[in-house]
Amino acid sequence: MAESTPSVGHEYDPEADHNFPDERLNAILPDLLSDPEIETYLEAQNVNAVTRKGYNDHGTKHIEIVRNRALNLYDLLKGGDVAFNGAADQGLDEADEAVIVALAATLHDIGHVVHRDEHAYYSIPLASDVLDRILAGFDFYDVRDAVRVKSEVLHAILCHHTEEDPLTTEAGVIRVADALDMERGRSRIPYEKGGRGINTLSSQAIENVTLKPGDGRPVLVEIEMINAAGVYQVDNLLKAKLHNSGLEKHVRIVAVNTKVEADDQLVERIEL
Repeated sequence: MAESTPSVGHEYDPEADHNFPDERLNAILPDLLSDPEIETYLEAQNVNAVTRKGYNDHGTKHIEIVRNRALNLYDLLKGGDVAFNGAADQGLDEADEAVIVALAATLHDIGHVVHRDEHAYYSIPLASDVLDRILAGFDFYDVRDAVRVKSEVLHAILCHHTEEDPLTTEAGVIRVADALDMERGRSRIPYEKGGRGINTLSSQAIENVTLKPGDGRPVLVEIEMINAAGVYQVDNLLKAKLHNSGLEKHVRIVAVNTKVEADDQLVERIEL
């Protein structure tokens, strides 16, 4: 089954105005995007996930989408005056929150190079080594602050796909952003190759995912579907990751069926 490549949408723009101090993020981001070791991890982590296990993309494109949506989600939450506690609990600056989000989004899946199963646990030692090297390159982090930033990034990585619930708002952002990569053919729930089961149908049903300021909540996630099967994807993936993320009160999910047929039991617009 061919996999379409959606537009990333809401791509992070360093030149734009944001609801958070972005100087440190903008200083670090070019290194994340061009580092040869990170680039190779993002390519290699797809071998176990896609080639050997038959899952959907968990490589470079997935990371690009998750990082952009994590930063977009973070920006909207900050615009809604949602408190973030990861950096604050460590005595770090507000400017370090976005750094934690970007680093965790970039490195959350590298454990796939060891094995798809339990990959979040394998990501920890691999990401730790990368973080030591990356953070040492910036003079606004001394050894102590670098350790604290690394601690928060590793916490967010661990909590994106395990039974451990996020203890910080930053980690909650990573967990939810991981599930927002769900446009046609990109679902985190794998489809059956050549099949017509619910996983296949639902993975092809999502046309577009948009994040915008909400009415009454800081974030509205609007999901456009071409048939009712997309609800399975939203319910079993996005809602499941939102549960116990710490963001439940701040995020509203609305699914819109853009091609309602006479025998389709889904109303045109539902809130999940």
